Amino acid sequence: MPDFYDDLRLAHILADAADSVTMARFKALDLKVETKPDMTPVSEADKAAEELIRSQLQRARPRDAVLGEEFGTEGGGARRWIVDPIDGTKNYVRGVPVWATLIALSVRGEGGPEGDDGVVGLVSAPALGRRWWASKGGGAYTGRSLSSATRLKVSGVDRLADASFSYSSLTGWEERGRLEAFLDLTRACWRTRAYGDFWSYMMVAEGAVDLCAEPELSVWDMAAPSVVVREAGGRFTSLDGVPGPYGENAAASNGLLHEDLLARLSRGPAAR
Repeated sequence: MPDFYDDLRLAHILADAADSVTMARFKALDLKVETKPDMTPVSEADKAAEELIRSQLQRARPRDAVLGEEFGTEGGGARRWIVDPIDGTKNYVRGVPVWATLIALSVRGEGGPEGDDGVVGLVSAPALGRRWWASKGGGAYTGRSLSSATRLKVSGVDRLADASFSYSSLTGWEERGRLEAFLDLTRACWRTRAYGDFWSYMMVAEGAVDLCAEPELSVWDMAAPSVVVREAGGRFTSLDGVPGPYGENAAASNGLLHEDLLARLSRGPAAR
């Protein structure tokens, strides 16, 4: 199996640089925020963090492609970095500390439904003082650095009645005709909380939460979390059960509850 340690180490360097940019502007009174065509917000910090990551990748990995939320695709080749400079921008602009920079690397020929597979994933949430990362075949970890880390492992909960379920919001499920199925799932679980965004997936990887799902996502929202969840022993698929971050929605679990999760959320009209 290829060794992706150097790429993982680079991901940490990229995250350190992004953290310095995002934290410098977090809660700034003069933070500039615009509305994108899809009516979601983007701040100057989103753009600055992605530009910084791209510039460092251009120097360190000039042959690799980059896909980012704010500036699209650049380059080609078998290796592609996938970046979300701030996952949770709405939290960021309101001063809520639950946001993170997501950095992933996918490699063509490593498997996966798109012909490539995530081999490195890093999630850095500097306002929470937390970071999570994983590499293919190397396990998943959380900590301050590569040399100071704790290995992650999903929970062993095997019944929905004992499970903790995390989600982001209700509106997306309602818009796609799946609200009743979603509510039925929440009723079947022991506990539900809307931790939202990257944090839901990281808590699945930690074993603090047993399952989570979102009805509408982009690949940059999922690429890094999918590697971390998988390497922690869990499963990460679309709502249709396709492995990986390419299905435009997500279901993640400790693996033991995954089929129950998919079965519950498949009830009702298909997503539009």
